[in-house]
Amino acid sequence: MKVALGVSGGIAAYKAAEVVRQLQERGARVQVIMTEAAQQFVRPLTFAALSGEKVITGMFDSGAEQPNLDSAVEHIALAQSLDCLLVAPATADVIAKFAHGIANDFLSTLYLATTAPVVIAPAMNVNMWEHPATQANLKTLRERGVRIVEPGSGYLACGMIGAGRLAEPEEIVAATLEHVGLAADLAGETVLITAGPTYEPIDPVRFLGNRSSGKMGYALAEAALRRGAKVILVTGPTALQQPSCAETIFAETAQRMRAVVLENWERATMVIMAAAVADYYVKNVSGEKIKRKGAMELHLEPNPDILAELGSLRLAAGRTMPTLIGFAAETEHLLDNARLKLKNKSVDAIVLNDVSRSDIGFSSDRNEVTIVTASEEIDVPEASKLEVAGKVLDAALRIRQRRVAEAHV
Repeated sequence: MKVALGVSGGIAAYKAAEVVRQLQERGARVQVIMTEAAQQFVRPLTFAALSGEKVITGMFDSGAEQPNLDSAVEHIALAQSLDCLLVAPATADVIAKFAHGIANDFLSTLYLATTAPVVIAPAMNVNMWEHPATQANLKTLRERGVRIVEPGSGYLACGMIGAGRLAEPEEIVAATLEHVGLAADLAGETVLITAGPTYEPIDPVRFLGNRSSGKMGYALAEAALRRGAKVILVTGPTALQQPSCAETIFAETAQRMRAVVLENWERATMVIMAAAVADYYVKNVSGEKIKRKGAMELHLEPNPDILAELGSLRLAAGRTMPTLIGFAAETEHLLDNARLKLKNKSVDAIVLNDVSRSDIGFSSDRNEVTIVTASEEIDVPEASKLEVAGKVLDAALRIRQRRVAEAHV
């Protein structure tokens, strides 16, 4: 998710730094736009360091001898790539510009150019907030679908007491996520996710592996972060960029992944095993590169079944937590095999993948799955892996909520 955060001039501008941090914790990429007045309160370098993005401070490059045509149309390119425009703090001046369609700087021009959802969090003197002009402008924006995060009341920087204090960052971020359809319904949850393949060494240069790219597991991590969860990502070797706000632990082999999962699973409220863990390892790994000299024989031993082990541990302890969900990559007898795994591994759900298809699954950005539980089969039609991840998390949350309800009966 990409969010443009407009910061306008006011003493509350410093609070926007915390808004950036919390949005990033939800998996958002944040592009900060500062008005000229905002730069009198907070330096652009602060937001550049926090966001990892160049801060936009004007319509044109201020240091250029001639206007830069690329920067002149940057508001159009940014407007087309946004998932949300958030302005915090929003001054009376910015609110008036938005309401009346005045586009005389980058932020106000971006507002007119974007079709993305818009959220504004006003902050100003109490008299300015209560003035009929400001209230009329807010009414206009509400009628256009703009979400207003109402300011709080209290002691203001101007010395007055009343409404006009910027809402707390947590409230602003929650309203933003809700406005774009990403409710923080996993806040308070800790989700442990495994992703990618495992590599089982043969010698110092060779290994046994599989075709997993890790994209499904990483999509689950991103989706969980967006919904407010704390994420522990246990990942095998992949070429993917790790989520910046997840606690990421690397595990190359199945044995290492098992050790990491067993060390951390009791911290989690949900465990989703999306990794394609190798079924076998080489018993006698060579310390030297094996020279090519005809046929090679490898002695393979079965790796531990990490998901089944977690199911057994939970069952032995008489617990229903954490929620356990596994993935099943199948090529035949799909539902029969998935239901067998659901029973044998003592888990809450199995996400069934048909890996015989080349257009979804391994290495693809898209997937199509069936979520199998003891009571239902939920078909998730072909979609991006991020969308599929959302459906898996929906199912996990329903299982958690049902367990909590049953415990209170």
